Amino acid sequence: MKKDKDKDQSLGGILKDFIKDNKLQGGINRINAEEAWKDTMGPGVNNYTTGVVFRNDTLFVSLSSSVLREELSLGKSKIVQMLNEAIGQDLIKKIVLR
Repeated sequence: MKKDKDKDQSLGGILKDFIKDNKLQGGINRINAEEAWKDTMGPGVNNYTTGVVFRNDTLFVSLSSSVLREELSLGKSKIVQMLNEAIGQDLIKKIVLR
């Protein structure tokens, strides 16, 4: 039995096509960014994190501590770099701490 080369596709390729066809990449990016914050920043920062939302290349983080917010704002570029490394792509361009 002869197989068509066009019909042979890896599972990864099929999943990528499914994600693209169903416009799911935005939701996946949102989840990846929010999870990266939790995993990268650790429990000390997460205790003061009241909300994390990713929208339009920007990660919005709500913090309950103004002191922590001020300290983290000094290292925003480093945090963006660490989060993007955790995600494995340049997804986050900016962080807004509030």
